[in-house]
Amino acid sequence: MNKKKYNISVEATLEVIGGKWKCVILCHLTHGKKRTSELKRLMPSITQKMLTQQLRELEEDGVINRIVYNQVPPKVEYELSEYGKSLEEILNALCNWGENHILKVYGDKSEVLEESILNQ
Repeated sequence: MNKKKYNISVEATLEVIGGKWKCVILCHLTHGKKRTSELKRLMPSITQKMLTQQLRELEEDGVINRIVYNQVPPKVEYELSEYGKSLEEILNALCNWGENHILKVYGDKSEVLEESILNQ
């Protein structure tokens, strides 16, 4: 494994959780295990290909676990790993900042947040 070089440590964090979808996936998983179809329903704008890719990358980085149940039809669930749970404080801070930003810019979060997210 080649050691990476970073100019600032936040680059290492962003390498793992950066991008449009990874934090969203991780935030949903802070509420418990989810199947791929549940995550897709919670994030209707993500393509199946992108969801699969992001889940694989998060699993490779050790922040989520993929649980395969030996049954027919096959069942797969995703959950935060113990290592992934160490991100919860960061994810909560991002959510709180986002709520404050929405209130500042739009005044009412119910107008800009999807119904499924509000009811989670």
